[in-house]
Amino acid sequence: MTTAAAARDRARSVVRHQWDSASRTAREEDVVDLLLVVSELVTNAIRHGDGLAGFEVSPAEDGVRLTVHDNSDAVPDVAYGRGELPSGAHGQGYGWPLIIRLAREITIDPRPGGGKSISVLVPLRARP
Repeated sequence: MTTAAAARDRARSVVRHQWDSASRTAREEDVVDLLLVVSELVTNAIRHGDGLAGFEVSPAEDGVRLTVHDNSDAVPDVAYGRGELPSGAHGQGYGWPLIIRLAREITIDPRPGGGKSISVLVPLRARP
């Protein structure tokens, strides 16, 4: 996995082929949220994490779990914030607030040998 687009394709595939079933189909608005979280996590790893070192996606009973590995030990200051959007209109700093608002069970763990892994659960609801 080397791009956010490839990661989004993989996440959508997991939803369609592993989370969806004959008795449930994910709401499209939830899939859009999932793809936004994927984009933000992968782009942050590429831009601020010294490169994407790995990407994992797996279905969970109530959503999809994402894990992004990068090569930086640095944890963003806002990673454990409340999800406030930045003040002003400078166009940056929206990624982590969006992740915090759309994902659950956010963990950031050091990787053996350096870098970190960020894992989140993005909830999915079945269409009525």
